[in-house]
Amino acid sequence: MARLPGTDGDGDIAARIRERRGGTLRPLDRMLLHSPQLADGWNHLLGAIRQRITLPADVRELVVLRIAVLNRADYEWAAHEGEARAAGLGDAQLDAVRDEHAGEHPALDERLRRVIDYTDAMARHVHVPAPVFDALREHFTPPELVELTATVAAYSMVSRFLVALEVELPAAAAAAVRSGPRER
Repeated sequence: MARLPGTDGDGDIAARIRERRGGTLRPLDRMLLHSPQLADGWNHLLGAIRQRITLPADVRELVVLRIAVLNRADYEWAAHEGEARAAGLGDAQLDAVRDEHAGEHPALDERLRRVIDYTDAMARHVHVPAPVFDALREHFTPPELVELTATVAAYSMVSRFLVALEVELPAAAAAAVRSGPRER
């Protein structure tokens, strides 16, 4: 059970969140709407990362899922697995993301392995060694490197919020997470 009850919110901020979400609020939104101004800023930031940057969708979703694994954020995995599949990641890549040694996994191409290494360094240690960052340069432009970094940081924030407040998954999504592969 979530540590706080969700709220529907009302007014312009809740309406903007519903608009970005296709008309409905998710449990994450219902928790954030306890602080409408925070929810508004969150919606704007995550809306930009989800819809207005040039970082390829497969990279964005790989990052989100890897952060979900590292931070044990089942809600985040369930919310993004379908998006990852729509972005072109298949079963082998999704299984690889759950592997402790994902940065070496043969199911991922070199570009995605380097993204995993970068995500792991940022999430686990904050400091990114120069060789890890430099390995990304051949795959991404400077704007994409900024967007990649912001995506890792933002979804680290999302997962930590979800886990700390024990925001619950909708029942159907929770069942899907329980039946899926787990981190090795």
